[in-house]
Parts: sequence; structure tokens; C-alpha cells
Amino acid sequence: MAAVISDSPPNPSCKIMTFRPSMDEFRDFNKYLAYMESQGAHRAGVAKVIPPKEWKPRKHYNDIEDLVIPAPIQQIVTGHSGLFMQYNIQKKPMTVKEFKQLANSDRYCTPRYIDYEDLERKYWKNLTFVAPIYGADINGSIYDEGIEEWNIAHLNTILDVVGEECGISIEGVNTPYLYFGMWKTTFAWHTEDMDLYSINYLHFGEPKSWYAVPPEHGKRLERLAQGYTRGRRIYDHFSIWIPCRI
Repeated sequence: MAAVISDSPPNPSCKIMTFRPSMDEFRDFNKYLAYMESQGAHRAGVAKVIPPKEWKPRKHYNDIEDLVIPAPIQQIVTGHSGLFMQYNIQKKPMTVKEFKQLANSDRYCTPRYIDYEDLERKYWKNLTFVAPIYGADINGSIYDEGIEEWNIAHLNTILDVVGEECGISIEGVNTPYLYFGMWKTTFAWHTEDMDLYSINYLHFGEPKSWYAVPPEHGKRLERLAQGYTRGRRIYDHFSIWIPCRI
């Protein structure tokens, strides 16, 4: 029987893919990233990687309570009928311990829910009430020293060359940022700086929820947003949500 050769690219439906590398596969970040691309993972706009169980970027988190969040922001959301905008108000510095107490308080804690769909409905229904506090854009990393695999501060990519050989530090691009979130803290749809990839690791806490638009459909989202904003210029990180399917 003759072999059938297809010219169609992988992952034609642009589905979000999940990967579970072995420890051996996990050791070479660039090689595994190339493998993910060969499977068409990049076409979805986001992919999920579940690290091997034996990989621990930090032994414990009992010693970070005194870490200072220098510029927490309160996220004020306004809008209705599926179109929302966000304004940030900077608050005074607080420690991680203080943030944790705030996040678990009756005012800010996650409501009771039956399943994920129920929680998602509660999110969109209550988006404009009780503005949450977000510990965002904190310079640095809490990886333990000596972690070589998938260390966000040292991924051995061209961005490391920019920092090490050219001496150029671009905060949040070739240096890591740390984030502390609570119920309803949100970051709007955006493209990354210079259309670069972004990598996030969830150290602990409740799962994060992501909405993604495949890059090849990005212009459709932009046209939709521009129609709603009546010609107002939209920046990459302009905070706007349109909870719909495209």
C-alpha cells in the first residue's frame, strides 16, 4: 500500500494541547519547545505543560511570607453586556502574609461553587463587584538556586544572550516577574511584547483560567474589539474583555 503524504500543517483545528514530558525530555527546554511546535501546539496561542513529578522548582514556600509586594493594584472593572474595561489603582506595599490574609478573607475569597462552569458563571456575573487586589509585576523569582530545568530566569534562549552579552535588561521580558493573585484578579487578552512567547509557572494555589484566541484568528478579535470601542485605539495590553466565542 502506498504511503499517503499530507502537506497540511499539524493541529489544523488549533486546539489547546497538553504535554507531559518525562524528566529526560524536560531537561532540554529548547529541544522540547521545538517538539511542541512540531505538533502544532503554537497554533492554539497557548499550550499546557505538566512537569514531571520529580521536578520541584522550590522545596517549600514556608519562608516567603515576609516577601514584599511593592506595588499591589486594585482592579476596578466597569462595563456591562459582555464588554468590560479595567482601571488599576496602586495600593501601598504589603507582605505576602498580608496579601494571603486578604485573599482568604470573607470579602475577597473565592465563592462556593459546584464545578468549574458554575465558578466561571460567578466570575462573569460578579466581575464589576468587590474589586480584587493583584500583586503583579514583582521583579524576581522564587525558584531555588541551582534549578537548571525550565528555570524561568535562565531558559538558555536568545533573550539570555541579550542580557548576558549585550547587558540589556528588559523587565518582564528577559527577566522574570512574580505574581500573586486572588479570586477575580485578571489580565486581559493581549499579545506578548514583540510577539515573543511567554512562559508561566504556577507555584501553588488555585488553578489559573486562560482564554486563548489562535494567532491566525487574532485580526478577527481586533476587528470585533474595534467595533465595540468605536475607533478608540487599542494597545497590546489595553484591558478589555469580550466574553464570546469567535
